[in-house]
Amino acid sequence: MVSSVSDPSRTPVVGLTTYLERATQGVWDVRASFLPQQYFDAVTASGATAVLLPPQPRPAQAAAAVLDGLDGLILTGGLDVQPELYGAERHPLTDPPRADRDAWELALLAGARERGIPVFGICRGLQLINVALGGTLHQHLPEVLGTERYKVGGGVFAENVVRVDAGTRLAGLVGAGDLTVHSYHHQGIDRVGEGLRVTARTDDGLVQAIETGGDDYLVAVQWHPEENAEDRRLFLGLVAAAARHRAARTASEHQGVSA
Repeated sequence: MVSSVSDPSRTPVVGLTTYLERATQGVWDVRASFLPQQYFDAVTASGATAVLLPPQPRPAQAAAAVLDGLDGLILTGGLDVQPELYGAERHPLTDPPRADRDAWELALLAGARERGIPVFGICRGLQLINVALGGTLHQHLPEVLGTERYKVGGGVFAENVVRVDAGTRLAGLVGAGDLTVHSYHHQGIDRVGEGLRVTARTDDGLVQAIETGGDDYLVAVQWHPEENAEDRRLFLGLVAAAARHRAARTASEHQGVSA
């Protein structure tokens, strides 16, 4: 008889959200799950198994099924979150809406938080988390800050220095003080969502990282840590939290079987 208890020896499984994008290979021209390799390289190099999560037609139902097999969740970078989700009129430079991904990630985030699954948000992921918790976004930072320091364009990542606050979970991962990061975004947090703590900013005051308190592991950064193969600390932190979550779930399942 096969036990229903999870195998404690396997590595944590971390899901990464993706788009469905047009792709070509040989004679094929189709829509496919798309995510730059840097993301899943960062996960596997940090000791976890990476699973890609493209948008699904019934987000809430699919998220419930998918999350049962995950130990951690990464909301990855991408195009702009729909401003309609936070009650704003669309700016002319805001990306065209991708309702399928927004709905999918909102369902995954809600389900992960209900289950206590660790969550890590990257760039768009930080913005979606903020919106999901009632926050708002600046739709075009050059109009607000008077600079294009965060998106130089052409697929080239800008380098910026963020200041990490001491006494935060983020500081426990990367240290407090100045940190040089890779940026590629033209939007950013305006009003901070409920229950979120700002843990890093740049010298112009822009929010660069958020997290929740207590035992709930939710960390999000506005920059792109997957672009720095020499520094995996944020991914190592997520994988460690995923391993702890997996161990606790396995122990609970063992207790259920014993009962």
